[in-house]
Amino acid sequence: MQEVAPQFAIRVHDLVVGFGKTVVIDHLSLDVRRGEILGLVGASGGGKSVLMRTIIGLIPRRSGEIEVMGSMISGANDRTTQAAAGRWGILFQQGALFSSLTVRQNIQFPLRENLVLSQALMDEIATAKLEMVGLTPEDGDKFPAELSGGMTKRVALARALALDPAIVFLDEPTSGLDPIAAGDFDALIKTLQKTLGLTVFMVTHDLASLNTVCDRVAALADGKIVAIGPMRELLQSEHPWVRAYFHGKRSQMLQPKAS
Repeated sequence: MQEVAPQFAIRVHDLVVGFGKTVVIDHLSLDVRRGEILGLVGASGGGKSVLMRTIIGLIPRRSGEIEVMGSMISGANDRTTQAAAGRWGILFQQGALFSSLTVRQNIQFPLRENLVLSQALMDEIATAKLEMVGLTPEDGDKFPAELSGGMTKRVALARALALDPAIVFLDEPTSGLDPIAAGDFDALIKTLQKTLGLTVFMVTHDLASLNTVCDRVAALADGKIVAIGPMRELLQSEHPWVRAYFHGKRSQMLQPKAS
């Protein structure tokens, strides 16, 4: 009998995360569907990146449950978490590339850490990932210092895709990019999500990304998810922070994408 894939890629239930006396995530619950792009939005310092890093086991939780692709996540040193980590890739906010390694070596880093492969096969995989994100094999010889902001993001994405993950976590993927580069990167994410069947968990404050790329948007305020749904639903939310964010002066040109 064929095993049925779970409906949800990520399930978070009653999660509490804090530092000292400060509670950042306060009994938060969130489900992320398989194959969707979920955008997570919230105030600066409001816990968006903390939530993402807790889901992948980098930050310990005080209570609550986290399930990723059917595996319960306990922490970075937990064997189940370590095994599950092979199912996801991560793009950190500034790319987090190793400055002393070439682009090709950066992409190959997860392969070296997790698999036993010949150098020839790793080179082949790195080239394929470069082409997947719109870069050339020649770009593989460059060092991070030689890359533009947009290229840095694409290399970081190629590295996140190195192990063919089911889920990709993106932390402010368009931060620091000009509008044209940001739009190109959004289009790349959407194309990869469709062609590879990825689930994408995207932390962002970029209104254009939320509007054009995300299937659903979750708003984080006061340590909880206060609204979630397609953009058109969040634009109708009565929550004070959500209204202030999506109906402020900088969002006046925002229009919900056609369904």
